[in-house]
Amino acid sequence: MSENEVPTQAGAVVVGVDGSPGAGEALRWALAEARLRKVPLRIVHAWTYGYAGATAGGYGNLGYIGSFASTGGSASDLGRVAEEGLETAISEVVGETTDVQIERRVVEGGAAAVLLDAAATGDLLVVGSRGHGGFAGLLLGSVSQQCVHHAQCPVVVVRSSKGDARGHESDHDTGDESQPVS
Repeated sequence: MSENEVPTQAGAVVVGVDGSPGAGEALRWALAEARLRKVPLRIVHAWTYGYAGATAGGYGNLGYIGSFASTGGSASDLGRVAEEGLETAISEVVGETTDVQIERRVVEGGAAAVLLDAAATGDLLVVGSRGHGGFAGLLLGSVSQQCVHHAQCPVVVVRSSKGDARGHESDHDTGDESQPVS
């Protein structure tokens, strides 16, 4: 499903996913929040030409966001790989959830710009603290930092757990793994 096929609704919780463990935890947190608020969950995956997710058949390197050397595929092929990556992330975290309306968006463009645009009509933007960026020592990744500084709605940055990257919905209730930033 492409961005053109997804209806835009106000009042959604918007979350960015890129296939990283931190994005998986952000998706879990956002799902729990959408459930509490009784609003749709808008799951957004950005990709750019030369999408590295395609280099391992689409599933090995899900969702590296950024500009990389071309894989030789067409833009439509790369878009399909990005859509497959989004569906994989959703199936791993959301599963067969029926109590929350799920909106899917796969958009070509820089991650921060795509997320800011998707959150323009949302009530809340949720991002992981670190994605697939190149500087592992940073506490806050460049995409999450851009979102915190430029979003027109509140932003929650979900920190990755130190041990298990799977996280738990109970973390949402205690607030142990996330801190709202505005």
